[in-house]
Amino acid sequence: MKAVIIGAGLGGLLTGAKLAGAGYSVEVFERLPFTGGRFTNLPYKGFKLSTGALHMIPHGGRGPLAQMLREVGANVIILDSEPMAVIRKENGAIISFHDFRNELSLTKQVKLGTVLAYSLKFRPDNDISFRDWVLKYFDDDFLLKLADSFCGWALSLQAKDVPASEMLEIINNMYLYKGSGVPAGGCSAVTDALREIIESKGGKIYTRSCVERIIVNNGIAKGVIVKGNQIDADLVISDIGHNGTSCLYDCTDKEYLDKIKNLKPSKGIKICLSSDEPLIGHSGVYFTPYAKRVNGINEVTNADPSLAPPGKHLIMSHQAMISEDTKIEINVGLLDIARLFPDKKYEVLLIQSYSDGWPVNRASSGSDTGNITPVKNLYIVGDGAKGHGGIEVEGVALGVGNLMKEIGIY
Repeated sequence: MKAVIIGAGLGGLLTGAKLAGAGYSVEVFERLPFTGGRFTNLPYKGFKLSTGALHMIPHGGRGPLAQMLREVGANVIILDSEPMAVIRKENGAIISFHDFRNELSLTKQVKLGTVLAYSLKFRPDNDISFRDWVLKYFDDDFLLKLADSFCGWALSLQAKDVPASEMLEIINNMYLYKGSGVPAGGCSAVTDALREIIESKGGKIYTRSCVERIIVNNGIAKGVIVKGNQIDADLVISDIGHNGTSCLYDCTDKEYLDKIKNLKPSKGIKICLSSDEPLIGHSGVYFTPYAKRVNGINEVTNADPSLAPPGKHLIMSHQAMISEDTKIEINVGLLDIARLFPDKKYEVLLIQSYSDGWPVNRASSGSDTGNITPVKNLYIVGDGAKGHGGIEVEGVALGVGNLMKEIGIY
């Protein structure tokens, strides 16, 4: 059996490693000159920055991505963060993420526990947002700001844009898998290991190789066209999202086209800083609910000093884009950082924005439509087909797992 994979991002490489391990002949075609997509390293001034996601695995060494990496034999060390996360209060005081309930009245604490227990058993309808769900049960400014901070950090969305049912799945997974972690060597340590596994099992990965068309005969995917050449396959798996994939063949399924045209990518901004001293002091997430734009910050060199030159620290902030004006969003984010660290010296290394053809996610969390397409043997993986309750790369791993079940690998 032969599988052709379109795109060598995390989803495509995870899929390729799983299929190669199951005995498939695998060929991966990537239009860019490098593999890893938005989950690899970008060398800059001696730092190892990331092309997209931060150097972080949200559920650390116990989560879905870590589990799948072990399954395929990827040699990746995940350095679990301690603490997992903290919250900066309005007065600048820092509390553990798990202690956020202590900021509520005793009555609200009891109600929160009861409501969460009830909601995990009886999911709210998809038409209620997480913000409206919080408002329905509570009247608490701190909880609303924390909800926006968490959603912005984890999903590049505001709480009003995330279905409550999806957010509660995410909360459930947080308690199930617990802490966060940093891959030693950064994002590229993960995708490079997956590339090596595919190639060690006879698979081939081609960069600067754009798939021009998916070959479909009688509703069945039969292969792809690359640089004018036909490559036959039993499976075609795309890591470029539903919309990008549908443009590569003559899709006539109106119901499917209507559904995927409404998929909204999530957008965000990352600001990378350098400092001679720690700004945070640990590698967990530093949530900033009272900032105007910045949702959270991570200081990865507390876990892996090799991500920066000797004597330097690498700090990355992330924020969901609230408006369409990228310049304004960046400036407000920079002002946030100045307010958060008024007495610290740091240098802005690089500012990266993620939208349009290079978004945070091709399908925002809660809007994913799954792996299936109208064409037999043509499937979607990656950030356009994440599993429910998966934060970013954890969702990518869950989505790949769902595909493996669909095609009978699990």
